[in-house]
Amino acid sequence: QVQLVESGGGLVQPGGSLRLSCAGSGFTFDMHYMRWYRQTPGKERELVAGIDRPGSTTDYADSVKGRFTISRDNAKKTVYLQMNALKPEDMAVYYCNAVIWGLDRWGQGTQVTVSA
Repeated sequence: QVQLVESGGGLVQPGGSLRLSCAGSGFTFDMHYMRWYRQTPGKERELVAGIDRPGSTTDYADSVKGRFTISRDNAKKTVYLQMNALKPEDMAVYYCNAVIWGLDRWGQGTQVTVSA
């Protein structure tokens, strides 16, 4: 079955870095646009970044441009989110997403906490 499994979240100080990973299985990974979203309690899920199938075109929310980098390794069926210069407002649960066979698919999420 389709699975997206995120990892790499944790506690980091403001200004620090984390790299999130999302491993996909059960679908043809390299045929799908991949996205990272984030969500904080009481707020809607926010699109953070997206990457096309070959990994040549990326898109970012204004709030993370210049600090976050999305990338993918199709051989490993994994998409990454490198997060630098983290701010307290980046604290959220981060989710990997793909639209597969017309359905939004989500991972379980990974918590990112930014605190001194």
